[in-house]
Amino acid sequence: MSRRDVPHAPEPESGSTSGSGADALTRIRAVRPSLPPSERRVADTVVSDPAGSSGLSIGLLAERAATSPATVLRFCRTLGFGSYPQLRLALAAAVAHERAVGGEQSALGTDIDPSDTLEQIVKKIIYNEVRTLDATARSLDPAVLGRAVDAITAARRIDIFGVGASAFVGQDLHQKLHRIGHITFVWTDVHAALTASALLGPDDVAIGISHSGETEDTVDPLVAAAERGATTIALTNFPHSALAVAADLVLTTAARETPFRSGATVSRIAQLALIDCLFVAVAQRSYDTAAAALQETYTAVQRRRRRRP
Repeated sequence: MSRRDVPHAPEPESGSTSGSGADALTRIRAVRPSLPPSERRVADTVVSDPAGSSGLSIGLLAERAATSPATVLRFCRTLGFGSYPQLRLALAAAVAHERAVGGEQSALGTDIDPSDTLEQIVKKIIYNEVRTLDATARSLDPAVLGRAVDAITAARRIDIFGVGASAFVGQDLHQKLHRIGHITFVWTDVHAALTASALLGPDDVAIGISHSGETEDTVDPLVAAAERGATTIALTNFPHSALAVAADLVLTTAARETPFRSGATVSRIAQLALIDCLFVAVAQRSYDTAAAALQETYTAVQRRRRRRP
């Protein structure tokens, strides 16, 4: 039986929806996939026009979302707000922050339009990536990150699971941790991942990486690792996803993919940023040893570089 099958399994520790640094829009996008259809319509209405929604009465917002005021109130409670006015204030604050960060660009939007010039495409992509990194940093819970660092630092071995675009992120973490002396493996094939999970125990750490958190080839090995007693860490964009529920610790990104960039572009940037945070914090725990290992591994490949005459 997996942790997802336990009727009253505790919520995983996460730093996205409950953290004080996460703005309302980030929290709405994070929980949207797990909402019932009526509340999801409220989420879509708010996200499509956050500035306008912040000025609506609860009745008008319910009307625009084709639902009832009671559903809007449930939506507020899902996000952690005690009342509808609190949601309105949070939306206004989120809009003000995006405008302050984006300046003129925030008014142009981020979706790629068929008529955009190459210069506009560059500006939109860079703006969206900067905004994603900012939102990820503000929603991250340092306490959860610290516990993940503790677990990795003390682990006998670390197994990383990820497929598709997340596999490249997992390989980056593997390469970084391996360079400072940690016994680390990355598995991108589900059969190999499940086999590796069967060998884990309480002294080990398993890390699953998936933007959606619903990729079975990543979720199943993490569940199997949890059943063996390993400490499990999820890196995902959605704190109520299957991967998050299966994990002891959840590190969430705050990436928003758009139609022209749905192929793990912005999400990959956010994942790599979290990977860097994990790696640097782990290396800091054994600063001298890590620094020496990095120098030795750097020297080992120096001879492979072409020398100019």
